[in-house]
Amino acid sequence: MSARAESSAAGRLRLVVATANPHKLSEIAAILGSAVELVARPTDMGDVAENGATLEANARLKATAVCSHTGEPAVADDTGLEVAALAGAPGVRSARYGGEDATDAANRELLLANLQGITDRSAQFCTVAMVVYPDGSEVVAVGITTGHICDFPRGDNGFGYDSVFVPTQAACDGKQAKTFAEMTAADKNALSHRGKAFRALATKLGV
Repeated sequence: MSARAESSAAGRLRLVVATANPHKLSEIAAILGSAVELVARPTDMGDVAENGATLEANARLKATAVCSHTGEPAVADDTGLEVAALAGAPGVRSARYGGEDATDAANRELLLANLQGITDRSAQFCTVAMVVYPDGSEVVAVGITTGHICDFPRGDNGFGYDSVFVPTQAACDGKQAKTFAEMTAADKNALSHRGKAFRALATKLGV
């Protein structure tokens, strides 16, 4: 266990979580487990402008803002869906692909419309996870899952683009491979970009 982790209360590393997305928060908590104490960001803190040019820049903006506001170590992540046929779009704009206030459904609809008639539907999800400490130091980890975009949404679980993304590693057992939204939370976390990023982050943190 790292020196920082050892200095935390009850032997656990305490991190204030930058995300206000309950789906993402539950995934992070499930991935990191009981070795880390996750604390919700203060309710009096406004949204952080995610105007960075890269996923890492956006993760840093969010973690730094929360760390500065609370005076405690903060954890943030940013995720992008990168589609080969769209030159890597939506990428860093994934959450706002259909506009600044676009819903998940609107983002998916635009993605599928832009891929209409395109044969190459290969894509990958990339997550950058980051912890920022009050002294300015940081720990960064990256997770990538390759796959493809299916023709129409499938499944009711997950969020974002989960219902249109089929990971390459998904076991199909002779059947149609599942989208993230057709998987259980545990199965998704085992394969997902976020799962990979936060497991790598936990290793770097020594927890």
